[in-house]
Amino acid sequence: MGNVLRVPIPIDPPADAAAPQRNPKAPAPGERTASHFEGCRGCGDVPGSLRLRSWVGDDGVSVVSRFDVLDEHQGAPGLLHGGMLMTAFDDALGTAYTQVTRSAVTARLETDFRRPVPVGTTLWLRSRVDAVVGRKIFVSGDAHLDGLAGEVAGTARALFLKVGVEHFLRHGRPEDLEALGASREVIEAARAAR
Repeated sequence: MGNVLRVPIPIDPPADAAAPQRNPKAPAPGERTASHFEGCRGCGDVPGSLRLRSWVGDDGVSVVSRFDVLDEHQGAPGLLHGGMLMTAFDDALGTAYTQVTRSAVTARLETDFRRPVPVGTTLWLRSRVDAVVGRKIFVSGDAHLDGLAGEVAGTARALFLKVGVEHFLRHGRPEDLEALGASREVIEAARAAR
């Protein structure tokens, strides 16, 4: 197979994009958000996860997340691994989209690293839904040292695509889906529909 030139998925909302509308079933401003999946490596409480904790922002379509950078998150000696910061952004920006829709998947994530993050630091990530166009949800965020008024350690923009539960039934591992309550019959039917 030869080289294929691929055009990047646009990450900027179009000029005619709609302003985000808060989902009435989303937690209220100031409330803590729940982990979207107990086994998540971003917000779940499992070995090796980032254990992000998030709260809904005052506008109802943003979140603030806390990430305590531990030894297990380092890349270079004493510093946060860049991939861990990208994971934190993916989870925090993904938590922001849950304020407007139930489920979506990451289509594109762009991260800019602004400064090194020492182990032992608490990072505060602010994420907001910027626009919605059909299935597309445009989200952006920033990570700060020493509180939201602190120095910017990184910024990110992402595009998420709304999906239904059938996406996870088709592509997820049966044992994980069964642990969440899906029957083997439902999982097999979704996979047969591929």
